[in-house]
Amino acid sequence: MTTPLSQPEVWLRGPLPDLSPLLQPLAHALLQAREEVQAALHDFPDDLLPERPAGVASVGFHLRHLAGVLDRMQTYARHEPLSEAQFQFLATEKDGPALPATTTALLRQFSAQVETMLATLRATPEATLPEFRPVGRAGLPSTVIGLLVHAAEHTTRHVGQVLVTARIVRAAAH
Repeated sequence: MTTPLSQPEVWLRGPLPDLSPLLQPLAHALLQAREEVQAALHDFPDDLLPERPAGVASVGFHLRHLAGVLDRMQTYARHEPLSEAQFQFLATEKDGPALPATTTALLRQFSAQVETMLATLRATPEATLPEFRPVGRAGLPSTVIGLLVHAAEHTTRHVGQVLVTARIVRAAAH
């Protein structure tokens, strides 16, 4: 698959600077996800963000969730509890806050979280990757690498859902 600019997929464009070889695939996956979402939702109508064809999650939910998961996984990787603001964001992911209510704002929010995650990947020493990290209120067991990999794979899973849902919603609107 090529991008809209007819470039190879991100993972075939070479290594990213200042990033551990062990974390390159995660960064590549996040960058590819961002490119695909931005291309697919270019000019996506804001009024279609809450649409849920056949009861599936809306495009708006997926965009909020993408940003929220990246933020939460980084917090856990730093061995920190979620903040009250993160819990509030989590509570609004499904139905969304009044703002941002535009596709452009939600894409910007997701893109900013990808950038923050890239900075986290660059700042993560390889020696910390196997370190234990508790997840959630129950303190479920994970590791730094487990959280970072989950952030990338979870992102790609939801991007696939965004791409399909956006096409269905657009087709139904026309």
